Amino acid sequence: MKTDRQTYAGVPTPCYIMEEDLLRRNLSLIRDVAERAGVEIILAFKAFALWKSFPVFREYIHHTTASSVNEALLAAEEFGSKAHTYSPAYTDRDFDTIMACSSHITFNSLSQYERFYGRVARYNHLHSSEPVSCGLRVNPEYSEIEVELYNPCAPGSRFGVMASQLPDVLPEGIDGFHCHCHCESSSYALEHTLAHLEAKFGKWFPRLKWLNLGGGHLMTRKDYDVEHLVGILKALRTRYPNLSIVLEPGSAFAWQTGPLVASVVDVVENKGICTAILDVSFTCHMPDCLEMPYQPTVRGAETLEPDAVKHAAPGDFVYRLGGNSCLSGDFMGTWRFDHPLVPGERIIFEDMIHYTTVKTNMFNGIPHPSIAMLHSDGTLEYYRHFGYADYRNRMC
Repeated sequence: MKTDRQTYAGVPTPCYIMEEDLLRRNLSLIRDVAERAGVEIILAFKAFALWKSFPVFREYIHHTTASSVNEALLAAEEFGSKAHTYSPAYTDRDFDTIMACSSHITFNSLSQYERFYGRVARYNHLHSSEPVSCGLRVNPEYSEIEVELYNPCAPGSRFGVMASQLPDVLPEGIDGFHCHCHCESSSYALEHTLAHLEAKFGKWFPRLKWLNLGGGHLMTRKDYDVEHLVGILKALRTRYPNLSIVLEPGSAFAWQTGPLVASVVDVVENKGICTAILDVSFTCHMPDCLEMPYQPTVRGAETLEPDAVKHAAPGDFVYRLGGNSCLSGDFMGTWRFDHPLVPGERIIFEDMIHYTTVKTNMFNGIPHPSIAMLHSDGTLEYYRHFGYADYRNRMC
């Protein structure tokens, strides 16, 4: 079917809709950065893993990053290439599968290296044409992430090896370092991070083959200084010509590529606060809104301060938006509309493709929104609808 991308008229709600034109715009920018800077930029599945769209991705990038055995399998089976894999802790049960699906494996600690490197060495002896390259995640003890929930370098963090914990001579088979300490960050945050990273770990860089700078590089955001990023990466390669540089953003690929389309089911009022109850849930379908927290943009509505709903004047169409779960805190606020909301009306949450589709849950038995791709010719292709069978199968 074809649809109007401004209103998505005729699309049953709720539905995530990714727009191919917007996705290709991001992919083109990312490929351009990689080519000009001489680095590799790969897709992090933790932010986006809609595998039916991978044929589009493969036109622009060649590899992905995995954080679990399932993501590693998805890389091998659906993206068609082996993953760069990192996990806080590998298990005996999954490790052989991870090796078979990975080109790179990063260990979070020296104890994980000691536990599993022997298996990698034996695997590489048997698969010398496609050996697995091993690395260590390092903690530069520096991050500009302000929200503690997302800060991997907070004091006491479980992520990565600190410089003081590394021996002067790196363990056998360690080819690279992996550093991740950004979240929707700027190129200037990366510049500051590199200064700390080199100060603490630079003495080992000449002995390495690769450096993975992790994700969180939001290079597709309008105000991101792409030229500054390219310059930083070129300079890094000049300082360490022995290093292959990898970046693995997640949000940057799907940033501003499409909305979550919902509908008003009811409007309720309590103590002068009006809440439009929707057929979506913040806790089930948009959990980052509550975790981060942040208030998403709603198409056609003015975003107000959260407490503004308590002071709305009569006749001022100011609403909280409430989810359809029984969690008391499953609501966000506040938005002003230019008309009263009524049941059946569409509410379009902007920029709801990255992280949402991988973090949805079925609390209360609430089904996932459908997932669709709006192709360049205006045709809407449904990737999947969800129903009772999905909930039932998930519960056993």
